[in-house]
Amino acid sequence: MTEDAKRRAARAALAYVTPGAVIGVGTGSTVAQFIAELGPSQVAGAVASSEQTAARLRARGIAVLDLNETGPLPLYVDGADACDPQRRLVKGGGAALTREKIVAAASERFVCIIDPGKRVDRLGGAPLPIEVVPMARELVARTIASMTGGTPVWRAGVTTDNGGWILDVHGLAIGEPEALEAALDQIAGVVSVGLFARRPADVVIVGDDPPWSW
Repeated sequence: MTEDAKRRAARAALAYVTPGAVIGVGTGSTVAQFIAELGPSQVAGAVASSEQTAARLRARGIAVLDLNETGPLPLYVDGADACDPQRRLVKGGGAALTREKIVAAASERFVCIIDPGKRVDRLGGAPLPIEVVPMARELVARTIASMTGGTPVWRAGVTTDNGGWILDVHGLAIGEPEALEAALDQIAGVVSVGLFARRPADVVIVGDDPPWSW
């Protein structure tokens, strides 16, 4: 079952946690399983990629720290909406992609935990989330449609922890993820793109029985 797979991947990720370290922790249902397995005695604290994750960490008795005060992190653990064989990811289903990208960039090792259904041969089957400045929503949508041929859909009613809005871009053919990520980042009004290609995961753990990684 999917929840069992998420739990297996989460437990396997504990092997990458150095006792007493400060680590980065992502957002989502698989990461929630990781937090449930992470004891306050295992880490000195954590940098959270969302307010939701921060609340979960505090409920476990784990100190939530400011990235501006911690410096580089040895480890970041997060999930993904899709992962290709090169460990490039699509993220942002939980609308935390900007902070996730920041914490990933600040971390020496990025361990991605997924259930088997998130493995894909090629990115692009799932919509690509993009965080935008609210006033630029339609400008960004028109630009993306013209540039890529994809169809941006506003995720109405969702505001990120940064005060941004989310466009989910459907129908994208992502042949060159790094190039597409770079191009989308240049659009005025884009805050962050849910492609993690230029900084992919270093390790991906799949919650099969038994779990395996690459």
